[in-house]
Amino acid sequence: MNASIDITGVYLETEALILRPFEPADLHDFNEYAKVPGVGELAGWVHHQSIEESKEILDMFICGKKTLAIVEKKSAKVIGSIGIERYNEKHVGEEYIPLQCREIGYVLSKDYWGRGLMPQAAARVLDFCFEDLGLDAVFCGYFKRNYQSKRVNEKLGFTYVCDREYTTRYGTQEESVLTVMHKKDWIR
Repeated sequence: MNASIDITGVYLETEALILRPFEPADLHDFNEYAKVPGVGELAGWVHHQSIEESKEILDMFICGKKTLAIVEKKSAKVIGSIGIERYNEKHVGEEYIPLQCREIGYVLSKDYWGRGLMPQAAARVLDFCFEDLGLDAVFCGYFKRNYQSKRVNEKLGFTYVCDREYTTRYGTQEESVLTVMHKKDWIR
């Protein structure tokens, strides 16, 4: 079952990152990475065409209270996001019906790829999901062609649930993999 969440006031830290709710002042940093071709497309959305489009989505993040900004401590710059999203209950077995679950989705500025930052951010969010939110399981999906997200999944120890067809926000079909991390299996 999809658990209710609200990230208002959440402030999480890792060695190199701060994870916190988005703020209106994040607009330019958000647009800077969201407008780069190839970034959004690996997460199921088209790169942003304008600052106005970024503002509309940023406002949605702020109102939705489920998406954290990933801030590099060194520069104080927003370099990505990680959402604690609703998952599609049709893609998982009946054993998840009584459990409190969500699905994480993430994106990182292309300038920061390959530095180990997303596994760091996702691990901290998993800690939060299990320790603070009391979730029983967290799902994570990735497109089969997205080797970076697959690698994050592997590093964190997610286990395979199923293959699925995913319809992106821009109407394409992507072959994807759904994985899961159970609270009892999360070792940090």
